[in-house]
Amino acid sequence: MDTTMDLRTTPAQEAFRLEARSWLAAHTPPPRSLPSLDTAEGFEAHRQWEQTMFDDRWSVVSWPEEFGGRGVGILEWLIFEEEYWRAQAPLRVSQNGVFLLAPTLFEFGTEEQRARFLPAMASAREIWCQGWSEPDAGSDLAGIRSRAVRSEGDDGWLLTGQKTWASRGAFAEWCFGLFRTDPEAERHRGLTYFLIEMSTPGVTVRPIPQIDGETGFAEIFFEDVFVPDGQVLGGVGRGWNVAMATAGSERGLSLRSPARYTEAASRLVDLYAHSLQTEPARAARSADAVAQAWMDAEAYRLNTLWTATRVLSGGSVGPEASANKIHWSETDLAIHRAALALLGPEAEFHGDGVDAPWLDGYLFALAGPIYAGTNEIQRNVVAERMLGLPRG
Repeated sequence: MDTTMDLRTTPAQEAFRLEARSWLAAHTPPPRSLPSLDTAEGFEAHRQWEQTMFDDRWSVVSWPEEFGGRGVGILEWLIFEEEYWRAQAPLRVSQNGVFLLAPTLFEFGTEEQRARFLPAMASAREIWCQGWSEPDAGSDLAGIRSRAVRSEGDDGWLLTGQKTWASRGAFAEWCFGLFRTDPEAERHRGLTYFLIEMSTPGVTVRPIPQIDGETGFAEIFFEDVFVPDGQVLGGVGRGWNVAMATAGSERGLSLRSPARYTEAASRLVDLYAHSLQTEPARAARSADAVAQAWMDAEAYRLNTLWTATRVLSGGSVGPEASANKIHWSETDLAIHRAALALLGPEAEFHGDGVDAPWLDGYLFALAGPIYAGTNEIQRNVVAERMLGLPRG
């Protein structure tokens, strides 16, 4: 398998970049002009933005045309992400569906499931939340207790239990989640992956206020919620394998494109240059941290391109996704910590340009080492599956 990485782009890829840049320049709302997507008003505003993208086939560029995409490759998707973040376009309210569930549907879904769910996902007509974590099973996904039993006389299942920290759960129309269908099986066995409509009788949603009072998460209660067999993804009892594919997308290539961090690192360098003029002593103290953060973001970009090259050559991401997740989450924190150090007391103000609200980004970055599987768990994966070390 040839994994030689060529950093040059083709004329066709550059033409694609220019087309994306032109469209984004003409259509992207002004930076930070939309209300927070963790509010009902902001959620709908972001949905409308994604519908605008979908209308011109920019919401899911790497998907087949039949599902609303452009049928381009992974490298073109990375190019689009570079332009998207450079344009300071809005955060993706559909990210759980587009970046996490969709790759899993392409791998495990039936033709009927792909036809049913993917177009509605691409257009943001249906937004998905993630129903994995439970009060006593956060990063320990195999420890979930929510259960599903066969519904007598019906072709389906009755779901009972509780999920918590469901991203986008306060406003989403659908949820994908794991439930235990065989309570006698070992921890990683007997799990099944369900696609659940949130308006189904028996589903109760309770928003979870964040530190700023907004509801970016929710806890979801299931009380004999009927889910038909057609909404089982990947087969009964195969939920762990299906979930690991979703987790690979969450930690690997899909959820956090490198452009998110290289653009933030570029803004950090601009902030450093500005601070050299206004607060030279403060800038001098932060020089090493700024340089390291920029290098870490660039290392992530290069590693992602290498991973994409390997995938295009027939390889897979595998346990390297855990190392990837550790790196992007800690890089995000390092970039924002360096920015706060440069700003000093002014970090609490919401400015524009280089003084844009770094504090908000820092507060979100604090969650990075926790969500998508805590970094402590990911380090165990790296130790055991990549380095071959014995289980502690």
